[in-house]
Amino acid sequence: MSLITGDFDESVVVRAAQAEVIGRAPSTVRLLADSSATGGALSTQRVTLTNGADGARPHHHAHSAELFYLLDGTAQLLSGEQLVTAERGDLVIVPPGLVHAFAAAPGHDADILIVITPGVERFEYFRHLERIAYGKVPPESLLDVQELYDTYFATSSTWTNTRETRPAD
Repeated sequence: MSLITGDFDESVVVRAAQAEVIGRAPSTVRLLADSSATGGALSTQRVTLTNGADGARPHHHAHSAELFYLLDGTAQLLSGEQLVTAERGDLVIVPPGLVHAFAAAPGHDADILIVITPGVERFEYFRHLERIAYGKVPPESLLDVQELYDTYFATSSTWTNTRETRPAD
């Protein structure tokens, strides 16, 4: 077993009012601490999804585990071929290499603290997603940065079938 200690020697404090917010309802991301702030130990963000909104489509990280802690609401998480419904206070940790995805459960909101360890510089990834959402760059541009952000897109019939069969709003 190895321990990831990170190379930083001062506490990282991020005030809620200072966190950069990407997106707007139904999906917002609060950028809390990037890998560079924690000496590579972790990166973390808070994702708020409303009314069954999608979070991230199926993907995996080759080198990092991803932790999902439900601050409030109900979320659906794909972990491999397992579909997990998580509620406030629940924790799901996905190991490196395992395909996963997340969304608010149909008809529900979800407020999720996400931690990736070891850390990967992720803030620019979320800014890139915002540029795609606003039509500034094409969605295919993410394929060029998969290795940079340790985020490799995948397909999952379990996820597709679950999200396509959700009840209409």
